[in-house]
Amino acid sequence: MKSEEKEKRAVEEGDDLEYIFKSGSVISRGRDRTIHCLTIIGQIEGHYLLGEGQKATKYEHIIPLLVSIEESDEIDGMLVVLNTMGGDVEAGLAIAEMISSMKKPTVSLVLGGGHSIGVPLAVSAKRSFIVPSATMTIHPVRISGTVLGVPQTYYYFERMQDRIIRFITDHSSVTEETFREMLSRTDQIATDVGSVIDGYEAVRCGLIDSTGGVSDALSALRKMIKKSKEPALKPVSKKRKTG
Repeated sequence: MKSEEKEKRAVEEGDDLEYIFKSGSVISRGRDRTIHCLTIIGQIEGHYLLGEGQKATKYEHIIPLLVSIEESDEIDGMLVVLNTMGGDVEAGLAIAEMISSMKKPTVSLVLGGGHSIGVPLAVSAKRSFIVPSATMTIHPVRISGTVLGVPQTYYYFERMQDRIIRFITDHSSVTEETFREMLSRTDQIATDVGSVIDGYEAVRCGLIDSTGGVSDALSALRKMIKKSKEPALKPVSKKRKTG
């Protein structure tokens, strides 16, 4: 290999590493497709900065990135890899809404954990996968800080919970009755209510589409991309015969 080619390759690899470091994502270019891999890890940071030493996904970085992916003519599809403990409810739900509204093929993969507000993120893609060993924690909305003990506070909690449940049931096969039942269990989480389910249980209840790993998620995404590139069949016009 010529020295110029080696140098060019080194620069490109260096750029990729810097892109991964800054955005937590990477662009994979194949022979006939380009896939953007986006990672959502740690805690989802909202309007307030998290403390030092905490892994965080910043929604002010993810939202414009999703816009650029949707608008890019070079990117054919997106793989979302999740290993998150949850975080800010409104920030997580905003990201989930953006992913669900994208026209490009999207696939999500839960590795390790997709807890709390990570559940809407996991179901926001057009196809969802989870590895068998991953877990998902499902619990009611909670808030930290000063809370006023007035009926309006409880009404606000109820409306926020309804928003999350509606999004999850609209983008998965789980029923509202089943999901609410998992929210209110008292025998699975110490000093709290809710459920902790593994990959098999998540698929069994209809929350996630399939169990599988990276190769399964990428295979599904490639099929979706291929289908999206197929030319639309034009309707055959039937000419009316006249005598």
